[in-house]
Amino acid sequence: MKTLILYSSRDGQTKKIAQFIASKLSGNVQIQALAEDTDITNADRVLIGASIRYGHFDKVLNKFVKKQTALLSQKANAFFAVNLTARKVGKDTPETNVYVRKFLQRIDWQPQLAAVFAGALYYPRYSFFDRTMIKLIMKITGGETDTRKEIEYTDWHKVEYFAVQFETFK
Repeated sequence: MKTLILYSSRDGQTKKIAQFIASKLSGNVQIQALAEDTDITNADRVLIGASIRYGHFDKVLNKFVKKQTALLSQKANAFFAVNLTARKVGKDTPETNVYVRKFLQRIDWQPQLAAVFAGALYYPRYSFFDRTMIKLIMKITGGETDTRKEIEYTDWHKVEYFAVQFETFK
């Protein structure tokens, strides 16, 4: 069983989650950054993880999914999204997270399994622009605004449960 985990990560949390999931799976598991021309033909299972920044997934995700919908649909497949909005109860499922819901409605591919995980807030690592914008967004949404802090909101038990569910896909 060959599993391919593809990720699109801006600050590294989605990659970290992908690596964690990989550690819970059996068989031949490969992890790589998502690219528009990623070859998935030899994979038995495909898992795609993508982060959201300023309300949008990276454009490469949309291009890849559009190009690979037919092949993805022939394989065991799953999708997870990572964003700070998911730190709030009620905004942490594919049905309740507005970004994921809209994404899944807009594309033809419908993953067999989907999840949303809260990301991480890495203020000291951000550029001045990103730090300022994210601080403003966090202030509006009642989140952390101390730009000296780094906070990981990811619920690793939820991620592990998702990995266990995906592991059953053969």
